[in-house]
Amino acid sequence: MTAPTEQLLSHVVGFVRSLRGEGIVVTPGQTATFARALGEISIFDPVAFFYAAQSSLVTRREDQAKFAELFRKFWQNLGLERFPGELLSQTTLPPKREQKAKPGEVGRESRSSGESNSQPLPIVDRALTFSETEVLKQKRFDQMTEEELEAARKLLYNFVWNPPERRTRRMKAIGKEQLDIRRSFRRSLKHQGELVQLDWRTHKHKPRPIIALADVSGSMERYARMLLHFLHAFSLQQSRQGVRQIETFTFGTRLTRITRTFKKRSVVAALAEVGQQVKDWSGGTRIGACLHTFNHTWAKRVLGRGAIVLVISDGWDQGEPGLLAFEMERLQKSCHRLIWLNPLVGTPGYQPLTRGLVAAMPFIDDFLPVHNLKSLEQLVEVLATVQRQRDSIH
Repeated sequence: MTAPTEQLLSHVVGFVRSLRGEGIVVTPGQTATFARALGEISIFDPVAFFYAAQSSLVTRREDQAKFAELFRKFWQNLGLERFPGELLSQTTLPPKREQKAKPGEVGRESRSSGESNSQPLPIVDRALTFSETEVLKQKRFDQMTEEELEAARKLLYNFVWNPPERRTRRMKAIGKEQLDIRRSFRRSLKHQGELVQLDWRTHKHKPRPIIALADVSGSMERYARMLLHFLHAFSLQQSRQGVRQIETFTFGTRLTRITRTFKKRSVVAALAEVGQQVKDWSGGTRIGACLHTFNHTWAKRVLGRGAIVLVISDGWDQGEPGLLAFEMERLQKSCHRLIWLNPLVGTPGYQPLTRGLVAAMPFIDDFLPVHNLKSLEQLVEVLATVQRQRDSIH
């Protein structure tokens, strides 16, 4: 099938505009995807054309009924009985390859030919749930409706969590990483000092502590609540696996520790208590001063045993850049890995040019986005691979 003609594309653009006029959100990227799909299907087939349009232009289940009605009205208003094949300059249909009927299938063939001229049978899209989930994972938190935010919160608790680990100095009698001389000689006493069997041992691995510093200032208000849901889900999973909970702090103009609050199993009760506990919610941002408080008050308590620090902020700082650079350098030297999570990284054309981020960037090990569910999944994967890095140092 050749590519669609300009006349067909002009009607496609008009159809997309009619969808937008009725409140169905269709992005330019979806329109381009639909245009490319027209070159891959037989546009003489109204059923294939309809489902190509629906799968390309509709992303919400509640819009499907409205889309079907608008689709029918639009092409009927153009005076087309069999849309959209008549939009092409071609006048003859492409020849179809005839298949020989097997014995006993003559009646079935006649029935199928009669059914092709009737209304299309309803098709159940088995990939619909998967598609909706993928669309939700790609959507930015600040563009979600309340229903989508609730669905995203439920997906957070279905993540596959793999806590990052560190290699300790203690050994265990499993594996063949190092020869256990003491155990081997003790076993040889049963055989008059002969080393009949050698024993081996390997280093033990324990989960790394994770410290999260979440920005709850005014510029982060659209993301802060969802990210706190993420930290609560991660903390609960850590507890179920017998791992120490995540040390969680919020900061704006002051630093607040909310680790004990996140021990509650109910996320609603936990966030309600956080709202009462955090006095600077949706206020200003002084990242350098808050990191100074953390380094002097909490660092010695929580940064041992190769901890990983997550700083969740957009970098809009009202404090002194010199203080932020000094405290970031001290924090990086005290932890195993310093990861800065910025929801603006997922914005096309974004560059970290604010004076706070310019001061902090030299001391950041990983600069990652946290603007949607897909970015949070990638963060979990990054944390799971941290144990393979810098083991020789820590």
